[in-house]
Amino acid sequence: MAETMSFMRNKYWVLRHGRSIPNEKGFIVSSMENGIRPDYQLAPLGVNQAQIAGELFNKLLVESCIPLADVRICYSPFSRTTQTARIVASVLNIQFDGPQCKVMETLHERFFGPSFELGSSDAYNEIYGTLDAIDPLMRPGGGESVDDVASRLADAMVTMESLFQGCTILVVGHGDPLQILQAILNAIKLNTYSSYDLALRIKNARAPSILSQHRKLNLRNGELRAVI
Repeated sequence: MAETMSFMRNKYWVLRHGRSIPNEKGFIVSSMENGIRPDYQLAPLGVNQAQIAGELFNKLLVESCIPLADVRICYSPFSRTTQTARIVASVLNIQFDGPQCKVMETLHERFFGPSFELGSSDAYNEIYGTLDAIDPLMRPGGGESVDDVASRLADAMVTMESLFQGCTILVVGHGDPLQILQAILNAIKLNTYSSYDLALRIKNARAPSILSQHRKLNLRNGELRAVI
């Protein structure tokens, strides 16, 4: 396993945003247009969850003797993820508008399509339990399939690996994308590929049998997890 991941230039943690206003009200906000609206940011509980996650991350950095100068925060442009990242940066005493924090559009929420947008979150049961489990290449409601998300996350990983070296990167994102990312990276950890090209390794890992397992890697709101 050590050889398999030796080509990675950085270490990665993921953090799902804190509980949001859409979470509290029980509806889906997945389009960029709606996602960046300030009225769809964190609920009070989510603010507290982001604060706790930041404190935990800081504690882990200290225990691992990782200097703050080596930390980078990459985050989705949605209001709920931006707010989460900003709170964590504040806890770490990192300048949010400085070079250590980077917004990345490729980390945005999975778009569930116009059929589900702003509708009840009860639809997740249909999407995850019926559509994704059967065919991760299927696009629910005209939105993104699991594989579509995996493709842009591959771009995000390649970008982060090209921009940073020797850093500990906190990826602040959304449940589905972060779970899909973990499924892919876990597959890379468990398999040896001849190429050291990250994009090719991820492409090789994007098998339906792997992508359909992403819900087993469930992340709770405000949950911090090491992935590489």
